[in-house]
Amino acid sequence: MTDGKQDMRRALRAARRDVQPLLGGQASLRLTDHALPHLPCPPGSIVTGYWPVGSEMDPRPLMLALQDKGCRLALPVVVGRGEPLAFCAFNFDDALAPGLMGTPEPTADKERLDPDILLVPLLGFDKRGLRLGQGGGFYDRTLESLRRQRHVFALGIAYAAQEVASLPFLAHDQKLDAIATEQGFIKI
Repeated sequence: MTDGKQDMRRALRAARRDVQPLLGGQASLRLTDHALPHLPCPPGSIVTGYWPVGSEMDPRPLMLALQDKGCRLALPVVVGRGEPLAFCAFNFDDALAPGLMGTPEPTADKERLDPDILLVPLLGFDKRGLRLGQGGGFYDRTLESLRRQRHVFALGIAYAAQEVASLPFLAHDQKLDAIATEQGFIKI
């Protein structure tokens, strides 16, 4: 029996690929304007972003704005399949290297950090705070692990076109605290 997520992933990847070139870099700037006033980010807070791959919404303008507010930045590092992500310090002039999954990651010499806010990539989301990711479970495992230790704020980053009416919910799925798009900010 399938939970329907694979079919949804195919459809949402196509939708994201279609909308990304139409909106261009302006979408990321509008997303930043919507998200920045709502993020609980006092100076010194650690914010994890991600380096966008393919047609993913680009979180880098938001990351730069948060850095300007005094937040420290980190990027995810894949430690191994089936493991939660680790996070390493990041500055925009740092060199990145391909990680285990081929995504750009900080080099091994960078300091490990524990995030306060996670900017989370996704393929789809619903207004209940459920997200559909690539299928590896990395962010679900990571959020579960972090939330056992302390409060963290998980912000889904997406195009508005990635919203769906309802996503299937499995026991291991972790909800987002909010979602930011080029059209607004959705608090869960």
